[in-house]
Amino acid sequence: MDQDLLETLTRWRRHLHANPAPTLDEGPTAAFVVSRLREMGVTEITENVGGHGVVATLRRGGGNRSVGLRADMDALPIQEVATDLPWRSTRPNVMHACGHDGHTTALLGAAALLLKDQSWSGTVQLVFQPAEEGGGGARSMVADGLFERFPMDRIFGWHNWPGLPVGTIAVHESAVMAAGRRLKITIKGHAGHAALPQLTRDPIVAAGHCIVAAQSIVARSVDPMKTAVLSLTTIHGGEASNQIAAEVVIEGTIRFIEDEVGQLVIERLRDVVEGLDRTFGVHATLEVPETGVDATINHPEGRELAAEAAAAVAPLRRDLGPAMTGEDFSAFLQRVPGAFVWIGNGPAEGGRELHNPHYDFDDAVLPTASGFLAETARRALAQG
Repeated sequence: MDQDLLETLTRWRRHLHANPAPTLDEGPTAAFVVSRLREMGVTEITENVGGHGVVATLRRGGGNRSVGLRADMDALPIQEVATDLPWRSTRPNVMHACGHDGHTTALLGAAALLLKDQSWSGTVQLVFQPAEEGGGGARSMVADGLFERFPMDRIFGWHNWPGLPVGTIAVHESAVMAAGRRLKITIKGHAGHAALPQLTRDPIVAAGHCIVAAQSIVARSVDPMKTAVLSLTTIHGGEASNQIAAEVVIEGTIRFIEDEVGQLVIERLRDVVEGLDRTFGVHATLEVPETGVDATINHPEGRELAAEAAAAVAPLRRDLGPAMTGEDFSAFLQRVPGAFVWIGNGPAEGGRELHNPHYDFDDAVLPTASGFLAETARRALAQG
């Protein structure tokens, strides 16, 4: 990548960081993407695919193969605290704490590289996806006919990864990220005066026992050779210090690689919740939506192609296990073969990890990320 392009991409990335658009409200980012593509000379651009999604199509030569390259665009509802950055977020309580500003910019960079390269033949679909952060953006694009309207033989994507050296690319053998399901536990009691507890049914006491019991599920019900996470992350209940509450609501997440493990955790949690009724005289319910993010699992041929492309542009790692984070790119891999890789974002110390209010994407990653995407496209189109 020449210095002029790197400087341009860095400027674009910092603009996106300073002007984040949250999940389901990515219109400004989509408009920015479309403007930059048109400046490059791209004419085949489709907007509002599955929401604010954008698909740009590059065609060259007579090749009949096609490949998709994907980037996510949305930011998170987090207040940035890295106030010393000149490009810090200008939008209160919204920031790019997961690096999607870098992902979007890198795909624009790949477009620039491919447009300058006369060596490839075929069709490249550039997929700028909205609503990755729990908004169902990938499923929405699929439901809106992504693969019927923009055919592709394979699809590839990536995520920056704090803790890996800048520019190192990790290609997983199979699972990359976990499946995830959100959960909600509602415990309804009988409110009353805190000094007369015998006249009440206390949902806060029941909630405390529920939390402790739930944390034993993975430790005592899941095979130690399997992987699962059950995290209860929010709890709301009570209105006054001298009143026993009427209701407590607990929310959280379940993560797993194998579906049967996830189902086991859900069943055991349901047993715990249903047991609260008899033990504490409350009425407790568990809600776990059937739809969620499925595990992101590389296809063997896509994995090998991605590894070959990665080795051509950067140091390659093939020894890393999956993370229990989720990624809705899985919805694309369930429809067409491909692969998802990690590209190092440097040290994670000092709050540089994902979803941290101190996080910032390292612009030094852009040449590797754009180069990897472009090289992957070339190799996918060249295969017979």
